Amino acid sequence: MMSESRAVPQGSQDAFKAANTLVLASGTLAETATLAGVIAEALTPGDVVLLDGPLAAGKTTFVTSLCRALDCAEQPSSPTYAISNIYTCPRFEVFHIDAYRLSGVDEFYNLGIEEFFPDSVALIEWGERVAEAFVDPLRIAISFEDAESEGRVYTFASTGKRWQGLMAQLRARWPDAGV
Repeated sequence: MMSESRAVPQGSQDAFKAANTLVLASGTLAETATLAGVIAEALTPGDVVLLDGPLAAGKTTFVTSLCRALDCAEQPSSPTYAISNIYTCPRFEVFHIDAYRLSGVDEFYNLGIEEFFPDSVALIEWGERVAEAFVDPLRIAISFEDAESEGRVYTFASTGKRWQGLMAQLRARWPDAGV
């Protein structure tokens, strides 16, 4: 199961000024896959998930775990250069976007892909760069547990009602999670 709770990672405190915050630590890829599976069950068309963290924190790995849990036909890959990849899943399409090379929300709007979001789920790496484009995304900050570990710390945040059920489910499943 998930490791004991950790403090909110430095840098995440300012980025996630949200009413509903939860911190979970994952020591292995299997734990991350379990966590992604719980989130995948909660996703519905129109949802937006913003992922943030330093380079190599595991944003694409987390998206891969989500897509596996969703039984997507394609193997996810980093869309850094393509900016957007689309994966076909039984319940909906997944738009996997990497906002790393975008200068901000205006450049994101110029892509025109947000018109597809109502019928799909958007998973956006480097989401902080385009966060103002969305009303109630699920925000996930990924950080390293420590320099010598493969573990990760996941800080979940939301400001609206959409994600309250998921946050409650995560708290129930991992009662030692930090808030």
